[in-house]
Amino acid sequence: MSLKIALAQLNFTVADIRANTAKIIAAVEQAKHKLADVVVFPELCVTGYPPEDLLLRADFIEQAQRAVMEIARQVHGITVVIGYPQKHGHLLYNAAVVLGDGTVVAEYHKNALPNYGVFDEHRYFNAGHQLCLFDVKGSKLALTICEDIWQAGIIARNREAGADIILALNASPFHAGKVHQREEIICGQVKESEIPLVYVNQVGGQDELIFDGASFVADSNGEVIFRAAEFEEHLGIVEFVNGRPIKTDIAPLYQPVISEYKALVLGIKDYVRKNGFQGAILGLSGGIDSALVLALAVDALGADQVEAVLMPSRYTQDMSVEDARLEAEALGVNYHALPIEPAVNAFGEMLAPLFAGSKKDTTEENIQARCRGVLLMAISNKQGKLLLTTGNKSEMSVGYATLYGDMAGGFAPLKDVYKLMVYRLSAYRNTLSPVIPERVITRAPSAELAPDQKDEDSLPPYAVLDPILMLYIEQDLSAEEILAQGYKLEDVNRAISLVDRNEYKRRQSPPGIRITPRAFGRDRRYPISSGYRGMAGFNKP
Repeated sequence: MSLKIALAQLNFTVADIRANTAKIIAAVEQAKHKLADVVVFPELCVTGYPPEDLLLRADFIEQAQRAVMEIARQVHGITVVIGYPQKHGHLLYNAAVVLGDGTVVAEYHKNALPNYGVFDEHRYFNAGHQLCLFDVKGSKLALTICEDIWQAGIIARNREAGADIILALNASPFHAGKVHQREEIICGQVKESEIPLVYVNQVGGQDELIFDGASFVADSNGEVIFRAAEFEEHLGIVEFVNGRPIKTDIAPLYQPVISEYKALVLGIKDYVRKNGFQGAILGLSGGIDSALVLALAVDALGADQVEAVLMPSRYTQDMSVEDARLEAEALGVNYHALPIEPAVNAFGEMLAPLFAGSKKDTTEENIQARCRGVLLMAISNKQGKLLLTTGNKSEMSVGYATLYGDMAGGFAPLKDVYKLMVYRLSAYRNTLSPVIPERVITRAPSAELAPDQKDEDSLPPYAVLDPILMLYIEQDLSAEEILAQGYKLEDVNRAISLVDRNEYKRRQSPPGIRITPRAFGRDRRYPISSGYRGMAGFNKP
């Protein structure tokens, strides 16, 4: 007996129910054309994931319900499994429904509701408690949704109930290395229960979140016999013969740096596309951060959709201007030079009476950054292009950024990318084509807001700073635990004190693409007003 199951790894837009419905119906027709018997879509595909507080709106839930009925009316000659928010009385469920020949054949309510990291499902949904098995061509298929199969037991329960194949609908977001953990946990349970599993994950960018797809099928031995490419839409077909899946295409698993680069490209592309911008604009300084953002933006949108602005000051070195021009020309983008000195002088004259008798300090440096922010935002407003900021996670962690200056913008591609990773991503991009001059990668980083300024004048070297930040932010280690790993007290306390003091800046920063397990925003939520200080000895009596 042969059973063909299609995996619809697609990119949906949150709350664009009409477009999502059309995409689902088109994929159903494509699956029928490929002679599939069943087509499985991702979790909450009708509404897109995550809908967040739209789930609290009655009109939104009603639109989703009507969409499901519309899909059902058009489903004939194939079994379709989709996800949507389903209301029963006063209770809302994260549901999957089975559609066939114009009717709802079966329905399932997600049992395990995640409430950690980026997930907040207890806020919206009630947990289901029942299994759901249905028959297609003599095979019993069971439904699960995302978190269900991360919990031990549900695969075994379905096997005991008579299931021949598990169908898992997912909206599992990307972070570095997660896919290995994902497949290891799920395939381990599959092997233990000796039942094949079809894992369908959505793909695409949704604000900070990136969904990598990487949908797969595991046989009853826990071996992956099919995997869709990451970060791409794909409709794959896997044939089961007498309940056993036939081995077919297996795309490569996550590759460090390469996969992060793809995630960042997809994040920019979908944020611009889904929010209706006419392209992107950024300030190009000649430094490595803006060079990388420029390359990412061009790879995401195309050179004709990206514009760069060079804004030199009296402190900008000639080689920075030269490198910025080389970067723009190598990538084929339109660029302009707008020296900021006239604006800086104007502000200086206006403030001179108030600043009389005061020494120059970071105030004057910040005025330069804010002049640049005003220029970039003006161009963004006029042209309808998204302003991309260029700060990285190391800078955001310690507050090495200017509010309403270099932090001004609509989207921060590198917000979750540490400085050392910026170097690795840049080196990788140059293996595709040499677009970032070598000296941009090798020269000491500088904000160039003061004479002969270097980042290391204010911060520990990034080779020291980044590991400390990772231990403190990603792993929540204490200062004493970090010191035990061999770091100097001065460096540890300096880094931690800066992290603790700058939550107010991070809270006002643009959204950025999440590629680590502990991104600022959804993952790490700290109070702004707080007496907590994590430095060594600070909290001891």
